[in-house]
Amino acid sequence: MGVPISQMWTVASYVISQKLKGRKQYPLVLMLEPLFRCNLACAGCGKIQYPAHILKKQLTPDQCVNAALECGAPMVSIPGGEPLLHPQIKEIVERLVAHKKYVYLCTNALLLKQKLDEGLFRPSKYLTFSVHMDGEQEHHDFAVCREGTYETAIAGIKEAVKRGFRVTTNTTLFDGADPNSVRSFFDDMMALGVEGLMLSPGYSYDKAPDQTHFLPRDKTRNLFRLILSNRKSNWKFNLSPLFLEYLMGKRDFACTPWGMPTYNIFGWQKPCYLLQDGYADSFKELLETTNWANYGTGSDNPRCANCMVHSGYEASAVDYTFSGLKGLLATAKAQIFGGSYADPAAAETLKRVPKGHPGKPSVVPLTISSKSREPELVA
Repeated sequence: MGVPISQMWTVASYVISQKLKGRKQYPLVLMLEPLFRCNLACAGCGKIQYPAHILKKQLTPDQCVNAALECGAPMVSIPGGEPLLHPQIKEIVERLVAHKKYVYLCTNALLLKQKLDEGLFRPSKYLTFSVHMDGEQEHHDFAVCREGTYETAIAGIKEAVKRGFRVTTNTTLFDGADPNSVRSFFDDMMALGVEGLMLSPGYSYDKAPDQTHFLPRDKTRNLFRLILSNRKSNWKFNLSPLFLEYLMGKRDFACTPWGMPTYNIFGWQKPCYLLQDGYADSFKELLETTNWANYGTGSDNPRCANCMVHSGYEASAVDYTFSGLKGLLATAKAQIFGGSYADPAAAETLKRVPKGHPGKPSVVPLTISSKSREPELVA
């Protein structure tokens, strides 16, 4: 289990309380972007493509805390940019933790060991370092466009684990990902003592320099089926088990764009972390003035057609878990009994997959043998 019982209980009681209040639109995780600047220039990210005067801006600790309290989500994810570049990140984290928010500080870990040596943070069940790791060394360094980042990040992870911090890894997969390499990467990360693994297919940011390697939905399902079927018992995921089934094509969910709202230097971003269709001055305004019917795979919006990312669909999986007995039983089954997801056809396909090379779509047979029954999509 990649999520502590106390956090699971907090989320469960929060979601149940929202349902008892009759709220259909409620936030699960606040995506808090205190700044956009970064010390990397990844080809799949568009955040640092902003002009210099935007990259110099940052949220104040008061703005960060007020946003978290305003929306009321029990969890706060702090991406960026690189949050460790924010001169007041210590205060931001400490104040959020004081409000008993479960904070996931997303970092490329280039500065993590240094900040830990400086005593910037203290271990807490409310604080997790979510380290951006896009696979084994060659694949990771290629994805972030700089050699040596994998080794630096590994050193940061080891130091954080040694000091008693909660640590997860956060991996974004693109077209051409080598499923065998990803599975080996899981082994390496669990051996480091991380609490769990987080996964998501890449989404085509309009500003991202590389627009050629984002996964369409059919390839996403087949890739994740290869990766997540026949999984090892020691792999722990910091994700809803139903979201993992969704990625594998075993379930179908509608997008919940308000489930993980974004607040940054421009305000509350419409409609979600990945699309920029304007901004609202308050969370209430965001909910009331966004035309939610225009987004998600159920709409005709071409920008949403291939999206299966964590920020849009894990909230859907969690909401389904607490929608009734059927959802609870499905989640329990996936968590306790369905962990291995035995799939002989996927295992046989993996044997035929040649060693991939970073940056080049490998000749991965992303369509699994027709002899196997394709998974049913279950609402």
